[in-house]
Amino acid sequence: MKGPAPIVFVIDRDPSVRRAIERLVESVGLRVGLFGSAQEFLLAKRPNLPSCLVLDIRLPGISGLDFQQELTETGVHIPIIFLTAHGDIPMTVRAMKAGAVEFLTKPLRDQDLLDAIQVALERDRSRRQREAGIAALRKRFELLTSREREVVAMVVSGMPNKQIAARIGTAENTVKVHRSRAMEKMQAESLADLVKMVERIQSPSKDKS
Repeated sequence: MKGPAPIVFVIDRDPSVRRAIERLVESVGLRVGLFGSAQEFLLAKRPNLPSCLVLDIRLPGISGLDFQQELTETGVHIPIIFLTAHGDIPMTVRAMKAGAVEFLTKPLRDQDLLDAIQVALERDRSRRQREAGIAALRKRFELLTSREREVVAMVVSGMPNKQIAARIGTAENTVKVHRSRAMEKMQAESLADLVKMVERIQSPSKDKS
């Protein structure tokens, strides 16, 4: 069964531009949310769905580039497609370096915008899948006892069982039991698998799987 359609948010001061983009995006079966300013967007309740933001570079009260930075700083990770009537190269470079998907010049070619939207939505889907995977790993990790976590931390750092046993003052076989139970709870098929899982939990921003 197909879930709800992804949503494309549009922030542009020009109502005619907003309506034109709305018609175009709805024609390919996507939902649209229209806003005349960055403030309107921030105040709106947004559904928890794959989404992207089509953002005019010149907004009332704040520039699109500054708004992009503000979103990043507040932890809103939404892929952005910039629109401009007269962009320059430094502006484009700044936007792309900060993670923008595309920088399109008005008047827009419909297909260019639709292509950029598909790339942006796919990027957001991938991010959501990664975050869901990491959240599931964290849940499993919380099932570990404090001793199992301690053993896992030493295993991941590369310490052999014998050394771990000496460090925590127990028998080597006991360490093996702790490790085995930890792997079972984490659903790790191998030691290498366990190491990767712990790395994903510790460094989610580097996770690309």
